[in-house]
Amino acid sequence: MIYVDSLNEGIVIDHIRAGAGFDIFFQLGLDKIDSVVLLMRNVPSEKMGRKDLIKVESNFELNLDILGLIDPNVTINIIQDGKIMKKFKLELPAAVSGILKCKNPRCISHREEIADSMFYLYDEQKRYYKCEYCDSVTWL
Repeated sequence: MIYVDSLNEGIVIDHIRAGAGFDIFFQLGLDKIDSVVLLMRNVPSEKMGRKDLIKVESNFELNLDILGLIDPNVTINIIQDGKIMKKFKLELPAAVSGILKCKNPRCISHREEIADSMFYLYDEQKRYYKCEYCDSVTWL
């Protein structure tokens, strides 16, 4: 059994789909912060069977759009003075900017310098997003 101390201050990203923890870790840039970061993989879970879990001993700026795209079922716990001060679940974002790339090779976003292309949720069940420029459907 591995014993992991509780946080006094920080963020816990819980209920991550097993195997998605590494992707979240790198997409959020947790490998570049100077705080203690714990990534646990394949943690036994009554609800999920297995899950990943990330604990960060810091109150850094979370990109909820990235989290929502990778795994919209995660739970975020904000910890202060050793207690959960705020707890919330994510869902797929209605719109995202600067994260997805259009899959249509003829889209103007591939030929022009466009900093932050917008994509709008098109089908929540299939996790499809539509490009703002060409209306092509992009999936996750």
